[in-house]
Amino acid sequence: MRLSQSSATTNDAAFELVSYPMHIDGRPHTTGTWFDSENPWTGQAWARIARGDEADVDLAATAAHRAFTTGPWAGMTPTERGKVLVSAADALAAQAGRLAEIEVRDNGKLLAEMRGQMDYIPEWFRYYGGLADKVEGSVLPLDKKGYFAFTRKQPVGVVGIITPWNSPLLLLAWKLAPALAAGCTVVIKPSEFTSASTVEFVRILEEAGVPAGVVNVVTGFGHDVGARLVDHPLVRKIGFTGSDATGRLIGAQAAAGLKRCTLELGGKSPNIVFADADLDAAVNGVVSGIFAATGQTCIAGSRLLVEESIHDDFVDRLVRLARRARIGDPMSPGTQVGPVTTRQQLAKILGHIDQAVAAGATTALGGQVPNTPPSGGWFVEPTIFTDVIPEMDIAQEEVFGPVLAVIPFRDESEAVRLANSTRFGLGAGIWTSNIERAFRMSEAVDSGMVWVNAYRTVSFMAPFGGMKDSGVGRENGSEAISDYLETKTVWINTGAPNRDPFVLG
Repeated sequence: MRLSQSSATTNDAAFELVSYPMHIDGRPHTTGTWFDSENPWTGQAWARIARGDEADVDLAATAAHRAFTTGPWAGMTPTERGKVLVSAADALAAQAGRLAEIEVRDNGKLLAEMRGQMDYIPEWFRYYGGLADKVEGSVLPLDKKGYFAFTRKQPVGVVGIITPWNSPLLLLAWKLAPALAAGCTVVIKPSEFTSASTVEFVRILEEAGVPAGVVNVVTGFGHDVGARLVDHPLVRKIGFTGSDATGRLIGAQAAAGLKRCTLELGGKSPNIVFADADLDAAVNGVVSGIFAATGQTCIAGSRLLVEESIHDDFVDRLVRLARRARIGDPMSPGTQVGPVTTRQQLAKILGHIDQAVAAGATTALGGQVPNTPPSGGWFVEPTIFTDVIPEMDIAQEEVFGPVLAVIPFRDESEAVRLANSTRFGLGAGIWTSNIERAFRMSEAVDSGMVWVNAYRTVSFMAPFGGMKDSGVGRENGSEAISDYLETKTVWINTGAPNRDPFVLG
């Protein structure tokens, strides 16, 4: 639920909350208008965030452009930039525990998961720090005598990064580390629901040696901050993670300015279980694939495609395991399912559940807000639907919550058809002991990523991204840095007469 100005803004003295101003050109910045950030566990405000506007985006973009063209960052060699990123990795690692607690307070995910993410994030900065001085151009073997030509790689310039609320810092690192390694400067617009950790993150980067103005944060709402960031003439590339609907708008808006885009969007990922699979491992994989992170992940395995011959037994096993999931305080190590991050998202999840019931799906587990919620926060029970047909909303649309749709299949060809029957194509899981089938299925499924006898594994070394409506471009891996670089061709006349009839003018 986006806060209206009347409910979101306060004057400086109204709340005794943790205050998070914007961060522009190395300094805290605010215009004196704030909005509240609520803790999903309690449903109560815990922090206030500076509300930025178009003028603040202009300030941040100008600072980023100045840092890109004239500041100390512009004068660094790639090796020097790489060393700064490695120093940033060490600083982030030292603050991992504090960052994890801020993330939990802001987005409600389990502390164990957030601490795991925070401990892993420094690896992106080490990896791309090492890659910074490995970017090379090439000498061209020309067909023309008397010329020497080569290519060089140069940073695109100022990058606008727009991040979601489900894993704010992890998904920021995927974009920020390669952008900085390439030599770009950045303006970040975090989700209005989870801005606090991003402000803290950038402070740590500057303390570690990233020069002022290289990384800036403008907090606020999409219709003013986000829209202006995409439109801004000094911004040359946009990196976005979020819904496909918003991604379409951003892509169209960026195209009008001839800006590059990397869009990591939604998913309706299938977990496909064959009868020859290790069923115990598959049950665990399916449960963690949909109920971990309360289903609030773009690669959630929200569709279970299970071979008919094992359907009933597999569903029984699944329900027994999922029923034992402990709902509670995300800060507690014993909690397995935490709250939904926002009030708006809770309402959306419950709406999808109501639609599924109305369409004839059978509720095998859950489907309700807990009768005795463990706090004043926003919870929904782990939910499993059977008797789902592929055309149902619950099998087609991204719920982004702990809701699983179960669909049986007869054979491999039907499994492929069902897996590919949505407009999304982000992730897919295949559970089988047949290695030939694993290779066949991994090729046939329309998905940017496929896990075999595993699910939701990611690495800074492995490209991440989707097909179809799940996005454009790839993050992570060595190729990701290319999205932040321009190729320049240099021609040098070493003595050739100027008689080339093919010169374009």
